[in-house]
Amino acid sequence: STELDVAAIRPGQAIKAVFRKQPLFVRRLTPAEMQAANAVPTSSLRDPQTLAERTKEGHGDMLVTMGVCTHLGCVPLGAAEGENKGEYGGYFCPCHGSHYDTAGRIRKGPAPLNLVVPDYVFTTDTKIVVG
Repeated sequence: STELDVAAIRPGQAIKAVFRKQPLFVRRLTPAEMQAANAVPTSSLRDPQTLAERTKEGHGDMLVTMGVCTHLGCVPLGAAEGENKGEYGGYFCPCHGSHYDTAGRIRKGPAPLNLVVPDYVFTTDTKIVVG
């Protein structure tokens, strides 16, 4: 398992960590990003999931996903400051052009599924344990 302190992540900011030798993205969503994600009808999504299904109750602003594109396993951009976040403001995979939204859901490109949300728990309001 991996323990992370998420207290320093500001709204709109993301960090990269490592979990089981793979990149892990942790993003604190802004109210506007949450609103944009919630406004998308799940029926329009290739892999239908709501933002609430991808976050923990009481921590709907904290999105934890594996940083691995579900197409061929490249590492998407969008977690670091100034990186291309794609057309939907989330993540962009430069290998084959998959675009993910602010909830890490696939919106465009060849990736078949949303970015994977690993098993994790909040042990306090500012600490999570992944795995």
